Amino acid sequence: MVEFKDLYTGPRGIAVKILNRIDRTDAYLDKLIDVELKHGDLSSADKALLNEIVHGVIRWKRKLDWILRGFYRGDFSKCIPNLKNAMRVALYQVLFLDNIPNYAAVNEAVEFVKKIQGEKSANLVNAVLRNIIKTLEESEIRYPDPNEDTVNYLGTYYSHPNWLVKRWLKRYGQEFTEKLMQENNERPKLTLRYNQLLTDRDSFIKKLEEAELRFRPSKYFDHFFILLNLTNIVDWYYFQQGYFSIQDESAGIPVLLLDPKPGETVIDLCAAPGGKSSYIAELMENKGKIYAIDKYANRLALMKKNIERLKITNIEFIVGDSETIQMEPADKVLLDAPCSGLGVLTKKPEIKWKKDSEDINRLTNIQTRLINNAAKLVKPGGILVYSTCTIEPEENFEIVKKFLEEHPEFDLIKEHNNIHSDFIDENGCISLFPNLHGMDGSFAAKLIRL
Repeated sequence: MVEFKDLYTGPRGIAVKILNRIDRTDAYLDKLIDVELKHGDLSSADKALLNEIVHGVIRWKRKLDWILRGFYRGDFSKCIPNLKNAMRVALYQVLFLDNIPNYAAVNEAVEFVKKIQGEKSANLVNAVLRNIIKTLEESEIRYPDPNEDTVNYLGTYYSHPNWLVKRWLKRYGQEFTEKLMQENNERPKLTLRYNQLLTDRDSFIKKLEEAELRFRPSKYFDHFFILLNLTNIVDWYYFQQGYFSIQDESAGIPVLLLDPKPGETVIDLCAAPGGKSSYIAELMENKGKIYAIDKYANRLALMKKNIERLKITNIEFIVGDSETIQMEPADKVLLDAPCSGLGVLTKKPEIKWKKDSEDINRLTNIQTRLINNAAKLVKPGGILVYSTCTIEPEENFEIVKKFLEEHPEFDLIKEHNNIHSDFIDENGCISLFPNLHGMDGSFAAKLIRL
């Protein structure tokens, strides 16, 4: 007798299993995928397909559901999860994966549903998907009328929640908002930052070329390279030996603002998973002291393993709450604050379905408490960098503005000689948008204690 768990086989079956869990829990998408990749026996090609399908379905869920709802007989929202996600998986392949024939996508879904739900459900799935394909071949799918309901049209067509569309339309206008949503729906780039403790730029380029990896150097930063082909890079010998980290260019900017020097003392608050701490250590040439603070011991344990991989030796790991921790003041403090994550929707598409405006309000209270405590940890004449991976002003400059009003002993540094002028906004802070800068959306401000 086949066990129930064994029915979810192959990249498409496992994709349905992951999507079922995402629908009913708050589990993080990447963690669910990692579990399947580590414990399954998929080939490299199947692992890539699983990753593509799951992220793609989450990214385009609203658009997929709009189409399916129009062809499904009955209330699609009450559809059995296995059927709903099997149809989403198949329709995603039909709409977005040109290398998979439509008949193959449909047949895989039908056979999966037949195996797990029976003949009647399989016939339903077959009919819905084939009717959609027939309509796509003969005419166009009808979406909400953009003239009657702009928000609903944009939210459906570009697969974003209405609350976010309204928010961005009011702030940026329709043209900017459309381009931002288009960019959010692009497949994410894989960006590498070579480890300056172990190699140099020319040697790293040579390693990439020898491995026949297609890449381009960053337009803005010497230490970063963008891969142009998908690959399981963490299995590469040079990753395991610590020659590079995977980090978006935008995530390196707060460290460049901090400008750490060998021999200094640095505190990194909310430090896990540790990409910024490792970059700080590399710029400090492993000299001086970095205190990496995080309230979750398990996250620090994972961070420690990565730091050891990179051959970094000047970081001390401290389990503590960055809102309240008391320490001797340091030369420089980095606060990469927890945020809504609305600048990284290409990498984490599930965020747009799990967050709402109330989350932003809740987060601003946390961010305010964090920056107020961070201020106590900065020496006179020292530097505090506040950063997020969101594009929402309430979490960004409004936090900094309020902080400066309440802390006259700090001032905002607006001149940044080591940062490209395209990134500096009207307030002298760093504001990045995916549609303008070709990298994750983020914010950073550099403050000096007078």
